[in-house]
Amino acid sequence: MSNSELRSDIWVQALLRTAQSQGASGYVVRRGDETAGAVLVKVASLDGTARLLTPARDGVGERIYLDLTGKTAGPDEASIDAYLSKRAAQDQDVWIVEIEDKLGRSFLTERVD
Repeated sequence: MSNSELRSDIWVQALLRTAQSQGASGYVVRRGDETAGAVLVKVASLDGTARLLTPARDGVGERIYLDLTGKTAGPDEASIDAYLSKRAAQDQDVWIVEIEDKLGRSFLTERVD
């Protein structure tokens, strides 16, 4: 089973464990659909800035993450949080995960574009 086929809840647990094992903090801000909810990842650098990463598919169908920072929201945490609030209101299945890491690492194994 590839990462793209994992249940959302299991994928989130693995991401959080990876972040925590590397000295970062990770939290589920909003639980979505356990099996197939999209997982949005906010990476807070603990200096008032953050990145917003959202899942997508590349041209061959592989799961990737798009960095929406500065496009849809951010780079300040307040605008990213506002975007995430709107998105959660529109999509009951969406997960929101926050990673807090001074180095700004996402800990994603998927490619980030």
